[in-house]
Amino acid sequence: MKTLIKIFFTTVFVLILANLLPGVNVTNWVTALLVAVVLGLLNIFVKPILVLFTLPATIFTLGLFLLVINAIIILLCDELVPGFTVDGFWYALLFSLLLSFCQSLVVGLSEKESRN
Repeated sequence: MKTLIKIFFTTVFVLILANLLPGVNVTNWVTALLVAVVLGLLNIFVKPILVLFTLPATIFTLGLFLLVINAIIILLCDELVPGFTVDGFWYALLFSLLLSFCQSLVVGLSEKESRN
């Protein structure tokens, strides 16, 4: 059930960010749902491999290279999902940062609720 809730909130955030950022476009809510699912799968299967291969760069930059990896994951999702477009690396980086921030807020609020 938690996974479905995370997918729902990610879908909503993708739609909101696509309307706020001029370089990110989503055709409809079904595409946003597909983006949420594909991003989840890419984060599970592809991101660990990228992190492993780029470990020296990540250590050298004190972890900041992980932001580049997140942007690459967004650009990969752009290639895989029809109807989802990102106009370059910098928009992918900004989209990734904002999406991660929004998801962190939801996780923080849900953990706060579960403690009460």
